[in-house]
Amino acid sequence: MRFRSNTWKRGLIAVSIAAAALPLAAGDCGAIPAFARKYRMSCTTCHAPAPRLKPYGEDFAGNGYRLEGKEPARHTFETGDSLLTLVRELPLAIRVDAYATYTTRGGADQADLATPYGVKLMSGGNIARNIIYYMYFYMSEKGEVAGLEDAFIGFNDLFGVDLDLMIGQFQVSDPLFKRELRLTLEDYEIYRTRVGEARTNLTYDRGVMAGYATSFGTDIIAVVVNGSGIGTAEEFFDSDDWKNVLVRGSQSLGPARVGAFGYFCDAHVWEHGERCSNAHRYWGVDGTVDAGSSVQINAQYLERTDDNPYFLSAGADRTKLRGGFVEAIWAVRGELGRTFVTLLYNNVDSDVDEIYAGAGSLDY
Repeated sequence: MRFRSNTWKRGLIAVSIAAAALPLAAGDCGAIPAFARKYRMSCTTCHAPAPRLKPYGEDFAGNGYRLEGKEPARHTFETGDSLLTLVRELPLAIRVDAYATYTTRGGADQADLATPYGVKLMSGGNIARNIIYYMYFYMSEKGEVAGLEDAFIGFNDLFGVDLDLMIGQFQVSDPLFKRELRLTLEDYEIYRTRVGEARTNLTYDRGVMAGYATSFGTDIIAVVVNGSGIGTAEEFFDSDDWKNVLVRGSQSLGPARVGAFGYFCDAHVWEHGERCSNAHRYWGVDGTVDAGSSVQINAQYLERTDDNPYFLSAGADRTKLRGGFVEAIWAVRGELGRTFVTLLYNNVDSDVDEIYAGAGSLDY
């Protein structure tokens, strides 16, 4: 077993130029996000700071990007079709992330201007009363075109109960902590770590996600995905005939929310006419605590086991991956202020020598 700690990044400055809207109407370009433009309210209603969601923003997204009783008539055309929501302008937004970093590594100082670090073109909204879509195209990530990442259709309040369904391309970790909404330059490393030749991790995949919210504060989520990531299709997007299944439950307890999940994965490859399989499993626990209105603490621990991560025809080697992260977010002047400090610590440990990580970051 091997573990090694990376050098701590110090003085990390993060500047996020968040979600500036780019309406299509000529002569009417306002530098405000698409949903804020629709309802004529500040971005801080849902975000603190962008892209991090406040509880109100989470409720807004969970309600199918709608404010009940506040839908502006000016936003849509009247078509006489009760099943169609035809918007007057396609909602588009641009998000630009820029960073300045200062790092001490191996006794040498390194200053870097990553400006921009990423540029996204985003669109989302209603296409019917209880049907939404969301997608974004990563036009530039670290200087390269990353392509289409999130892209899904959502169905809200199916059968008249608090049951939601999402079909398309999304991150398997979305029911846990959303990587796209983090404030730090550092990632949640345990989510994107792969083991051996297995393609499975907790980032992007294609499939179906269903969520049900009970009246007593328990949320239950089930996910079925290909398990092959979002690479290009050869003949099929799915590289084998199995699907991966994730089940998660979480419960609100006053200012805290605790959760647990299991992710059940199988994959196979054909080597010299022989089918070689790898059964791999995740389990994990997590929690969020809101310490007043100014501090939030998030934590995740998970383990993964692989029976045959290198798809060997003989002498399979069982491996274990374990790790997680702790994140603290401090709104220095409250959630409506402009100053936020974020601390993130990652830890990844494995029987596989090539897998190790221990890194912290401070973002301001």
